[in-house]
Amino acid sequence: MRHAFLWLVCHLTLGGLCGRAVDFPEVRVVEAQPLAAQARRIASALEALGTPLSASEREALDTALRGPDDAVAAGVQAVFDRHSLFGVNINPEMRVKVAVGPAQPELDEGGWRVFLVKVHNESGTTARLKLDSPNARKLHESPAEEVRDRWLAAEMFDQAPLTPALSGLELEYRVVQLYSRDAGRREAKVSFNVGQGTQDLGFRNEVDLLFECQPAITVPLEILDDRGEPTTAALLVRDARGRVYPSPAKRLAPDFFFHPQIYRSHGESLRLPEGQYTVELTRGPESILQQASLSVTQGVGSLKLRAQRWIDPAAVGWWSGDHHIHAAGCAHYNKPTEGVHAPDMFRHCVGEDLKIGANLTWGPCFDYQKQFFTGAIDKVSRYPYLLRYDVEVSGFGSHRSGHLCLLRLREQMPPGGTSMSHWPTLCLNTLRWAKKQGALCGPAHSGWGLQVETSELPNYVVPPFDGIGANEYIVDVTHVVPGPDGRLVPAVDFLSTVDTPYVWELNIWYHTLNCGYRTRISGETDFPCIYGERVGLGRSYVQLDGRLDYDDWCEGIRAGRNYVGDGRSHLIDFAVEQVRMGRGASELRLGSVGEVRVTAQVAARLDETPDEAVRRRSYSEQPYWHLERARLGQTREVPVELVVNGRAVARQNLVADGVLRPIEFMVPIERSSWVAMRILPSSHTNPVWVMVGDQPVRPSRRSAQWCLDGVDRCWSQKERLIAPAELEEARAAYEHARVAYRRILAESLAD
Repeated sequence: MRHAFLWLVCHLTLGGLCGRAVDFPEVRVVEAQPLAAQARRIASALEALGTPLSASEREALDTALRGPDDAVAAGVQAVFDRHSLFGVNINPEMRVKVAVGPAQPELDEGGWRVFLVKVHNESGTTARLKLDSPNARKLHESPAEEVRDRWLAAEMFDQAPLTPALSGLELEYRVVQLYSRDAGRREAKVSFNVGQGTQDLGFRNEVDLLFECQPAITVPLEILDDRGEPTTAALLVRDARGRVYPSPAKRLAPDFFFHPQIYRSHGESLRLPEGQYTVELTRGPESILQQASLSVTQGVGSLKLRAQRWIDPAAVGWWSGDHHIHAAGCAHYNKPTEGVHAPDMFRHCVGEDLKIGANLTWGPCFDYQKQFFTGAIDKVSRYPYLLRYDVEVSGFGSHRSGHLCLLRLREQMPPGGTSMSHWPTLCLNTLRWAKKQGALCGPAHSGWGLQVETSELPNYVVPPFDGIGANEYIVDVTHVVPGPDGRLVPAVDFLSTVDTPYVWELNIWYHTLNCGYRTRISGETDFPCIYGERVGLGRSYVQLDGRLDYDDWCEGIRAGRNYVGDGRSHLIDFAVEQVRMGRGASELRLGSVGEVRVTAQVAARLDETPDEAVRRRSYSEQPYWHLERARLGQTREVPVELVVNGRAVARQNLVADGVLRPIEFMVPIERSSWVAMRILPSSHTNPVWVMVGDQPVRPSRRSAQWCLDGVDRCWSQKERLIAPAELEEARAAYEHARVAYRRILAESLAD
């Protein structure tokens, strides 16, 4: 009690009489391990909210957290106290007192600022810490009802990585977000409590604080692409202290609160307080980061920025697309009506120079987002950028046997209902319905449920088949179903890649290719679920003759006239002899065994300095596909590999300096085979099939056995998830797959 009394007297004296507190008294009695865990969460929250600790502060915090237990509390307070605008003491009787902290009370006109609140919790309460101010606009008030004294908005940040309530620890820090409607000096009265009746007596639970609200200045933007044409780009704006503008804390669409970057178009503007800023501009992985310094003063001119490319695949007919993005759902949007509309998603696609965006409606947001489906490209599309709404079977129907991306649908739900409760529980039945429409179909995030411990590729470990990736695919790939004209077509067109660990994705693909099935691959991001950083982190580059068209782009995926990757490397014009990937049957026929010539135009771009943070991660940690993982030692080279029947048979090293270079391999073909090229894990082509005589592709008994065993493993996991009305049909579908793999096993060559 004596320490709490001295703490209060010190702060009431310094805060009340002088207006500022020099520093906080140190809280000494607190256990190191839980305090360190909370400190790490606070640092992560500040980073996410665009107000990161400085490099020196982060180093000081890391040093303290690695140090002896008796030094952790002092080290944490030395770093965090200076960012604390308020200090709260909760005494053993749960009476709450508040004092002014050392942080400067500066706000921005029309913007949010982030501060810390230091909490000395003597009571051990685990209630929520609540903030109140008569100067803050209430939630029920409209802007028209605002009066002179209601100039402030104030909220506690209680979302991940923080917890909604106090931990009960003697010392912790909370985050408060403050917004100023006005410029100039403004006073606010602020109080805290942990529930009704916990306010201390004698005005000790509130402080009056005079804020300096910096006026915002309009900065017009001139944003041009590499040809000098007006465009949209991603901008990352930081002030001299490293704070992100506008603050991510309370962003509204088209800006996303989980992004540091914003997307702005030529002719738009920024509103910034006076000061010095750095601005970074990018337009997706095909661009080179551009940096500019900006001095904001009254009368400042426009900010002129121009994107710079290192490669332009579209200029030679290869069009980028991401077949799996969302406008709502996952951790970022928790309510059905949350998320963003087509103009916002379109802005992000253009800002990342992503030509095709497949915006998929799914479970939690289905009933709200289904209104935007038209069966055609969305009206916001502006050539050559095309956005279309389609469906991911996720959160309903057959999703527990593997999510499905259904592209180019004419109808977005099967007959018999208007929502998502009546969908089939067998993936194959969903595929039958979609393929009858002529849809392009494939499993989403293929690696989930196919996890193995090894990094060998291919490997023969049968995975658990217990997830939501390409699980039932092991069955569905053996089936053909009626297409729009009644003719039989493959039930599955593609496997999704790039957004799960490449070993897990590619292993099942390689094995089914070795069984003679001709599924293609396509690249996806699953934004903002698996990756929330930006759209287009996983891409397909589809070759088209002439003008870009959404339907033709989808047909390019179906034909395998595309390579996939992270956009940091490119495998253009892949061909075996005269047969180009994805043209016709994508098939070269040889009368007998012999040597073939394999060619492509290849480029990649790495920074000269290695990114060790990416390189030291396991392949099962994000980013799953990234060119940095392919770097050879400390060089700027990456390996380009030729793959025959799942195995790398030849390799050439490529300087990753962004220059497009021809590459050629001569490879002997001893049996009917599939041939592809890769820079692993950054880019991968689809195959060309080289057929020797009348032999089918059957290079591996071990692959056929892996697939056969996979069917049984998958059934052991999925049988219980099938609706009773579909169970007999499911048993027949799985048995059909077993029969197919047994036949292929008998036809296959020994490894």
